[in-house]
Parts: sequence; C-alpha cells; structure tokens
Amino acid sequence: MPVLATDLDGTLLGGEKGDRRRLRDVLRRHPRVTVVFATGRSLTSVRRVLEDPLVPRPRWIIADVGASVLDGLDHTPVEPLQSGLRAGWPGSDRVRAELRRFPVLRYQNGVPQDGRCSFFVRPEDLTLDITRAVEALGCGWVYSADRYLDVMPKGASKGSALSALARKQGWPMTTVLVAGDSRNDLSMFRIGAHGVAVGNSEAALVAALEGRESVRLPREPGAAGVLRALLDLGWVETAAPLVIGYHRPPVHRTPEGHWREPSSPNGILPTLRSLFSAGLDATWVTAAVVPEGERHSRVDGHGTEIPLSFLPLRPEQWRAYFHRACKEVLWPILMSQPDRLRFNPAAWRQYRTVNARFAERIANEAGPGGTVWLHDYNLWLVPGFLHRTRPDLRVGLFHHTPFPPPDVLAALPTAKEVRASLGLLDWAGFHTGTFAGNFRSFLQDEPRRPRIGVHPLGVDRDAIEAMARDRAPGVRRDDECRLVLSIERLDYTKAPVEKAEAIALLLERRPELRGRFRFRLVCAPPEPGITAYDATLRELRKRVAEVNDAWGRDGWLPIDYRPRPLSFSEVVDHYLAADVLWVASLQDGMNLTAKEFVAAQAAVGLSGVLVLSRHAGAAEELGKAAVLTDPCSPDDLADRLAQALDLTPAERHSRLTDLAARLGHRHPTLWAAEIIAAIRRP
Repeated sequence: MPVLATDLDGTLLGGEKGDRRRLRDVLRRHPRVTVVFATGRSLTSVRRVLEDPLVPRPRWIIADVGASVLDGLDHTPVEPLQSGLRAGWPGSDRVRAELRRFPVLRYQNGVPQDGRCSFFVRPEDLTLDITRAVEALGCGWVYSADRYLDVMPKGASKGSALSALARKQGWPMTTVLVAGDSRNDLSMFRIGAHGVAVGNSEAALVAALEGRESVRLPREPGAAGVLRALLDLGWVETAAPLVIGYHRPPVHRTPEGHWREPSSPNGILPTLRSLFSAGLDATWVTAAVVPEGERHSRVDGHGTEIPLSFLPLRPEQWRAYFHRACKEVLWPILMSQPDRLRFNPAAWRQYRTVNARFAERIANEAGPGGTVWLHDYNLWLVPGFLHRTRPDLRVGLFHHTPFPPPDVLAALPTAKEVRASLGLLDWAGFHTGTFAGNFRSFLQDEPRRPRIGVHPLGVDRDAIEAMARDRAPGVRRDDECRLVLSIERLDYTKAPVEKAEAIALLLERRPELRGRFRFRLVCAPPEPGITAYDATLRELRKRVAEVNDAWGRDGWLPIDYRPRPLSFSEVVDHYLAADVLWVASLQDGMNLTAKEFVAAQAAVGLSGVLVLSRHAGAAEELGKAAVLTDPCSPDDLADRLAQALDLTPAERHSRLTDLAARLGHRHPTLWAAEIIAAIRRP
C-alpha cells in the first residue's frame, strides 16, 4: 500500500488550481494510496485547510512540525506515539520565558500551536546564543524559509513522527513517498523513503538533498511536482480513462443549499450514476450555478462519491447559455419548430464561451489518448475546441433529443459553426435510425465525418416492477370513470395545449363520454427563468379552464390539471391508476415515460393502453402495439384517444402483452457500456 506523506504550504497546497484539482482527483481514483499530512500547522489550522474541496482527505495528520500525530478520521491523538515524541517538552510558557531575552525573536501570536513554539527571526539574527539557549532547554529546533524558527521537543520532527507512524502501521520505507519544499521538511528526507522536493522548493532544501538518488527534483511546483513523482513511481495513472461531459450534474442543489439525487431510476443521470456505482473509472465534467457572494468551492460539497469536476457559472452566464441560447435558439430547431427561434448574438457568444470552458476542463481531466463521452446539444461546440487542443482524444457524443432534418437546421444562423464542430467527432449516437439519418445528411459535405450508432435507451425494468408490486395494493382505481394520464414537464413540444383542445373536440363528437373519463395532466413547471415556456403556460391554463367550464358537470371535470413535480413513487402510483397513458409529443428523442408505464402495468397484470406520438423515438421500438397518434392533427389526436377508450378488454390485454415483450429487460447500464465501447472502437 503506497503512502504519500506531504507538507501542505508550498507543496500540496502549492501550484495552480488545475494542478491541485488533478492531484486530488488522481488520489480519489487511487484510494490505495494512503495520504499523510506532514505540516507545521496546528490541528486547528489543518481543519480550516480541509474546508477547501481541492484538498485530498488525509488518513493521518502529522502537525506542529512533528510534535502532534493525529488520526485523520476523528482527529484524536495517536498514543502512545504522540506522547513519546513530546517527551521532555518543558512547555510553551517556559520556552517563551527563557527566550524573551532575545528581542530579535518575535513569537507568532495568533497562530495556534501545540507542543511547540514558533518565532519569526531574520537569518542574520539567528545567533549561536539563541540556538544554545534552545538546546539548554532540552529542545530541538528547525529554521526554514529564512523566516521561521520552530522550537520543539528534542525528539520531535516531521521525520521522526513519520518514522514512528510507519513502524506502528507496518509501512516499509520503499512504499513511502515524502514531499516537501522547505528546510523544516528535511528530516522526512532522511528516513530512507522516496522523496520529492517540488519545483518551488527553497534553495537550502535542494542544496541539502544534493546527491540523494532517492529524491526527485521535478521542475513542476507544488501539487504538480507531487503528481509527477507519483507518476514516475508508477503508483498512480495521470487521469481517468474516460471523461464524461454533461451540463447537468447527477445531483442538484435545492434552494436551501442541499444536494439531492434524481428520484427516478431512469434517464441519463441515474444511468450514469449506476455506472459509477458499478466501478466506472471516469470523471464527470459538469456545470454548477454559483450565486453571487458564494465561493466557487461551495459546489463541491455534493456528498457523492462520483468524481465530479464542476465548471462554476454565475447566474447571468447560465441564463445566457441555457435559458437563452439552448432553450430559445437551439431547442426550437431540435423540435422542428424554427418559427419559435429567437436568435440572440450575445447569448450565442456565451454559449460558445461555456462550450470552450467545458472543452478546457475536459482537456485538463483527460489522459493521453483518453476517451470523452459528451451528451446532447448543450455541448455541440466542444468537439471543435477539443480537436484543436487535444487531437489525441477519442470524442463521442450521444444525442438524447431529436436531431432534425438539414433543412430545419439551415434556419440556425450558426449552423455552419455547429456543422464544423460536429464533423470533428469520432462517434455520434442516437435513439433512432431517423435521427441518425438526419445527422448523416447534415454532415454530408464535411471532409471528416464521425461513425454513427443507433442505441435506444431503455429503463430499469426490475426497479420499476419491484416498486409497482409494492405500491399496487394502495392504489385505488375507478372502473366507472376511465383515467387518461399524461405526466410530463411543461414544454410546448409535449403538446399540452393540443391535448386540452383534443379533449374538447372529443367531447363535442362523443358527448356520451361526458363523465366516463377524466384526463389527468401532471405537468411539472420548468426551471425558473425559461421564458420560452411562458406563453405555453398561459395558453394551457386558459384552455383547461375553458374546457372544464364548457363540459364539467355534477363535480366532474374533464381535465384534472396538476402543475407540480412528483416523486417517482407517486409517478408509479399514477401509472397503476391509469387506463390510458397519452404521450403526444410533437418531437421526442425517446420518451421513457411510455416505457415506464408499460413496465409498471405489466408487472401487476394490468392492461392499460399506450397512446403514443408517431414522432417520439419510442414509437420506432414499440410500434403498432401502441395506439400511434399524430399530435400535429387535432382530429387524429381526438380519434386515437377515442380508439383507446373503446378497446375491448381482450384488445387492451393483447396490446400490453405485445408492448411488454417489445420492451425487453436490457438494463440501461448495458446501453451505456455499449456506447463507451463504440466510442473507443477504432
């Protein structure tokens, strides 16, 4: 088991932020490397250092220049080791009293100290009289950085403390690397371990180490020098073999500042989380909105073991990048509704800037010849930036949304820039052959074109079935009034207004259905600040009220509108209560709701009907076992819903049986593993 015993100031805490982050992430990926802090700081000061998210967690702490040895987990003294190191210590009060006669010594007031006394003194003022006075007290001393005189117990030093700890833990010196930058680290280099004096070390330390073959003297300063030594020894690898780029993290911050995981087991976020839980060796580069007045480091306290590399964005940057560029420029194009496009040059510049920063962070995280897996249109420009700076990387992108025909993309003012970047991918993946074909056509004139794969994402069927069986006994169904269900976020592409109008049309044509069904529209609000959906929300509220006013009677309302998010257990309850799931997306990359509904119903022997948009990716897999509908046609929407309500029990049972068979049992992690392999394939 390798051991890294490192000084803090100038060494582990030295160098650029990116170097410190890389060292931290490498140590996270190599938990077999035991980290020991060996510092002149006190425990109080070390605790403040540990608030920094770029600092790796120590298993042991040697503090007070070797006078304190502490367990890194609970910060309790390691006894009898610490008492042995402090044997003969006369106490701080006596040391200060005896040395008060030397006015050139200035005690470091305000610096917590335990088992030692630290003074400021200039090199020319450190006389033989002072050192003899220290030795007469039965103490030892060390002078470093041409400034600090540390008076300690005679047997205490970083080296003696580390030697004692190594004996106690059974560490051979061949498995220990010591790292430092000043003379108060010199004692560690004399215990027979491997050593590294980082590039910014004081000249006196370097001179004292001259000729020692076991000591490395890299040019890199601070954390970068430590990492260089670990790499040279072969104890670690420089970076994860895979870097994932996705603008969303696997946890989100609540308004109260807490981090929460997604409630559903399905979708890309839970799928990637499952991969990491299964031991995926990767780093996830993601964005985090950091409000004004908060430190960027706040984003790192996410409480998950996933190696996350956060790209901090201020709220105004996020609004321009995501709310404006992604949702008002790119989203209408992806949904084949270019008339909704609102191009904003300033927002696009911010989109370009955020993509460039993502590429820079990914380049810093990825090892030589590494693999990068990007997700979705939010990072369309990253491949171009990466190709310029890191042509050694193999870069793939999976498109979770629809990919429109080239003539729709031509409405995008920056289509040429997007095309040039996407053409530099090594691999691109899609849920359907239709979307893959559109992508191929879009790039047909590019000199370099990526390999293309079709990989439809599934759901964690085992998790859904287990929850459905557990929840079914508590779910109440109404056999007299059929429940038609839609569960979706508020988005014009989900056709919520069109569905409300189809309900009115159906009741006009089939007034005998009045009171015999209810349409429950569970429509979670979007992220605050996305104004692209404001008009949809206003129109939806208006149409729901009009339909209910026109057709409601005796306590029955045709539309039960619920504008709130649900936990996944609540979602499953709704699936089990429903007779029809109505998915009418104008465009949809896949639509996992349809698959979840089938899995939940089949698990407990129900026979709900799936009415599914022809323009959802799931339609290519589930086919005519669903009742396929065209949401662009009000007549078809109403007719296909009527068809679903009119099916006989035998027809409903036959269709659901067919849907369940088509759904299969492939776990989403297999989907992800196939994609990673496809990106890496030559």
